[in-house]
Amino acid sequence: MATQRILDFLAKARPEGPCLVVDLDVVRRNYETFTRTLPETNIFYAVKANPAPEILRLLVELGSSFDTASVAEIQMALDAGATPDRISYGNTIKKERDIARAFEFGVRLFAVDSVAEVEKIARAAPGSRVFCRVLTDGAGAEWPLSRKFGCSRDMAVGVMERAQALGLEAFGLSFHVGSQQPDTSAWDRALADASRTFKALARKKIRLSMVNLGGGFPTRYLKDVPSVDEYAQAIFGALRRHFGNRIPETIIEPGRAMVGDAGVIKTEVVLISRKSERDPVRWVYLDIGKFGGLAETMDEAIRYPIRTPRDGGAVAPCVIAGPTCDSMDVLYEKVTYPLPISLEIGDELLIEATGAYTTTYSSVAFNGFPPLQAYVI
Repeated sequence: MATQRILDFLAKARPEGPCLVVDLDVVRRNYETFTRTLPETNIFYAVKANPAPEILRLLVELGSSFDTASVAEIQMALDAGATPDRISYGNTIKKERDIARAFEFGVRLFAVDSVAEVEKIARAAPGSRVFCRVLTDGAGAEWPLSRKFGCSRDMAVGVMERAQALGLEAFGLSFHVGSQQPDTSAWDRALADASRTFKALARKKIRLSMVNLGGGFPTRYLKDVPSVDEYAQAIFGALRRHFGNRIPETIIEPGRAMVGDAGVIKTEVVLISRKSERDPVRWVYLDIGKFGGLAETMDEAIRYPIRTPRDGGAVAPCVIAGPTCDSMDVLYEKVTYPLPISLEIGDELLIEATGAYTTTYSSVAFNGFPPLQAYVI
């Protein structure tokens, strides 16, 4: 949320236009919470959440590893000081030349979810470790990640058999219970499937040693969410139930939960209007919208907390929209947002918990609007 450091920076710097400000002290605190509550789990920060060099350098210093989705993100992690053994190429959709480039960098850990991907890695990154992503339904997540990535449990057995046959190390399995997952039991269902796959492969003399628990750990927006301690207890309870005394090595890939609440977007009210004289709902247009970095408001999935300089007075429902000439650039309309009746054009608002998936979603120059400016303090 808006820390005093962020408020002081905005008051002093007075940056022009919409901007994101990230407080590194919050990132540090979040990382330390994960290491305290999940001490035996390796943290691979999801670089895609926010790849700001200052954030990556801090996490390198703290001992984090990194989940990357492209060669460019691998380069970012290396530039920040990470060593190749602390980098996972976690995207299951990779060009063979990109696999080869990652291998040249020294990366030896790759995600797969098909035999075709295994064969690319065997050619371009021989001898590497691979982990297979298994489909999960992502039920309950506010930003589900099912269908596009992963394969069925039965197919995963064949994928790992092929990896072993081609000289790769069949290292483990992964899954993702969906981003912003408030249900701590979601990992139980996925770990039950993982355990069955471990056993099926063991019967074929292939012994996996790692489970990548993915991300899914939430940031608090408008609703309370479980603490990291609650997730840790649920996850390790599930590991004990399904793996007994043979608990494998584990990895987590927090992104949103690492940086989400560390950032605040400052935005300005451009226009307040109604669609008819009798319309009870005001339209509030901001100088930032879906194309400026708030893509996760798509289908109104993520509802950000908004602070105004007129909080405390009477409120009324509003539609909130962005500044572009695109009718899709509406943030909240199906469920209107309560904002102060006294709100005026020119007021500066703070959109809180926006440290993750905002700068990287910002368009280059749609309608001529520049990409979201970011400051890390």
